[in-house]
Amino acid sequence: MGLQRPGLGEGQRWGARNGARALRGYGSDPPSPLRMIDRTCSCFLFASFLFFQLSFALPMSMRMRSIGTHGRRLLDMQGRSGGGSLLQPRWRSSLPQLDPVDRSDEDSSGGDIEWDNLGFGLTPTDYMYVMRCPQADGGFARGELSRYGNVELSPSSGVLNYGQGLFEGLKAYRRADGAGYMLFRPEENARRMQAGAERMCMPAPSVEQFVHAVKQTVLANTRWVPPQGKGALYIRPLLIGSGAILGLAPAPEYTFMIYASPVGTYFKEGMSAIHLLVEEEFHRAMPGGTGGVKTITNYAPVLKAQMDAKSKGFADVLYLDSVHKRYVEEASSCNLFVLKGETVATPATAGTILPGITRRSIIELARDCGYQVEERLVSVDDLIGADEVFCTGTAVGVTPVSTVTYQGTRYEFRTGEDTLSRKLYNTLTSIQMGLAEDKKGWTVAID
Repeated sequence: MGLQRPGLGEGQRWGARNGARALRGYGSDPPSPLRMIDRTCSCFLFASFLFFQLSFALPMSMRMRSIGTHGRRLLDMQGRSGGGSLLQPRWRSSLPQLDPVDRSDEDSSGGDIEWDNLGFGLTPTDYMYVMRCPQADGGFARGELSRYGNVELSPSSGVLNYGQGLFEGLKAYRRADGAGYMLFRPEENARRMQAGAERMCMPAPSVEQFVHAVKQTVLANTRWVPPQGKGALYIRPLLIGSGAILGLAPAPEYTFMIYASPVGTYFKEGMSAIHLLVEEEFHRAMPGGTGGVKTITNYAPVLKAQMDAKSKGFADVLYLDSVHKRYVEEASSCNLFVLKGETVATPATAGTILPGITRRSIIELARDCGYQVEERLVSVDDLIGADEVFCTGTAVGVTPVSTVTYQGTRYEFRTGEDTLSRKLYNTLTSIQMGLAEDKKGWTVAID
């Protein structure tokens, strides 16, 4: 008769019977090969049975140690998910997971950067700022600094699947007296992000939260701020739909983050005048679209036209309106100004053109210089008939245009020191770097 124990299930009684049989042996009969195999199998089954029974009598900590690292991960994932899902926790969470980067071996001098040779490329700095909005209808919680590193997102995040994201760009300058740093109109970047967030169905940080985050990012990366006159610390705020979503809808969660990089001039020509090409096939924006906000989806579509133009020796592309195809709107990453006589004209921002902060500042400075400034439709004829042409933007500053090519014909414009663009550039940068009195209250000091 096999071993019996109250409460054992049929499978457990079977294991017990066969285990006992294996231990008792088969009497005095000499074991045959088949009996030896049968006995071996029975012993194995009995040992497995004992392990199974004892494992439930052991404390959980001992059992977790016995199953190994991979098993613990699987059990932990299943337990936390409330079911049988083996999806990694970092993917189940729709908030970005940050991989900290150990940069403790870096000195405090900005590394081996050649400040005189700075271009507009990425130089990873020490810290970035991260702030999260767990619920779409809630506000952003207090943010924190994190070591600069990779950001891990759910494959189904709103920004990856539907392009629900915005970015901004501004610069921090080292003050002439070396006693701190200067920001240029950061509250305007905050307001522009808020306007873009409304268009893209996203929550946005308050102006105070935005400016505070920018300041914290600069203070955490001060060794990367170039010496005055050598460049600036470019600051890139991002607002993304980080929540997981499958159907077309706003993401359930959002992340605001800022990283920074020291930069020099945007165009490879440096401070020299650039050559532009009027693009007639591709369009940057259309009425009713998102051309008037700084969404990430506005920029990838211009790459084709931009790369084609650069392969022909042009610095960038000027886009025409998508309706009449005869009015100039803007370049890939900057606004446009044309000067004729004493009148400065710039394309009006009517939903298809980004309202640049540098653009707005230049309009005011040009008026202070006694020029009449018009925000209106600027035709190709206005462009090719201008005395002077220049571009403005956070990245490009105030960049003069030497030539514009339209339908195979190249048109030249006035450049050099004795130009309006040079005068405006000097005035603007003097304010930004604290070399001139800021009578307009545009700058924000960081001490």
